[in-house]
Amino acid sequence: MARYHAAGVRTVLVCCTGGEAGDILNPAMDRPDVKADLPAVRMRELAAATAIIGYDEVLPLGYKDSGMPGSDANADPACFARADFDEAVEKLVRIIRTERPQVIITYSDDQKGYPHPDHLRVHDISVPAFDAAGDPDQFPDSGAPWAPAKLYYTSFSRQRIIATHHKFLELGLESPYAERWGDWINNPPQEEDPHTTHIDITGFADVRRDALLAHATQIDPDSPFWFGLPPEVARTVYPYDDYVLARSLVETDIPEDDLFAGLRQEVPCPST
Repeated sequence: MARYHAAGVRTVLVCCTGGEAGDILNPAMDRPDVKADLPAVRMRELAAATAIIGYDEVLPLGYKDSGMPGSDANADPACFARADFDEAVEKLVRIIRTERPQVIITYSDDQKGYPHPDHLRVHDISVPAFDAAGDPDQFPDSGAPWAPAKLYYTSFSRQRIIATHHKFLELGLESPYAERWGDWINNPPQEEDPHTTHIDITGFADVRRDALLAHATQIDPDSPFWFGLPPEVARTVYPYDDYVLARSLVETDIPEDDLFAGLRQEVPCPST
């Protein structure tokens, strides 16, 4: 997003919840004053992170954080995971029709690594909203139809994890990935890489680090998982962001190196 924003692309983030139910994962922020004001703290963190990335606008969908299964937050009928499905889809359709994006990026349906109900719900409403936004018969009171051209899923690729793991070992450091993914790294499954699109983020890799640190309650700055490699090393290990092209209404050649592949000649000033 930082790379495209720097190139003049209008970038908009839809944030579905307020993050009220999240745990405080940074010991330095585990304080009574922070806990007492957590919803406002989370909103300030979001504002700081999105400013670092360069989003032109952040649009809230207005739901409460669903928490994890079995929690009190997850039982709240006002939470995102329990919201009326058609209502949530329509809210997203209204934003799509207003912003008129060529490209939409969302979570995939594969969230087994971290199956947060809100991440799953984001996927669930994004796919039908992508289709419905251009259909004049669906949600006719929510703006003029607009059909986005491409839908992507975002994820961490196997290549990124393996490359980072081996860089830890090369530097004589303990890899935080070894215990969790050791067998998978050393004996990777023989399966096709699902990623279709690889975006070169050279010159922008530090944005991820800085934006993560802006979420001070959610990110421990001493976490070896996120920050175990020196910044000057981390930015060079795997300077790509990887995506899966889930839907496309334009012709494009796979693999891609541009989210706007197939659109550049038709739309000289794209947006996402």
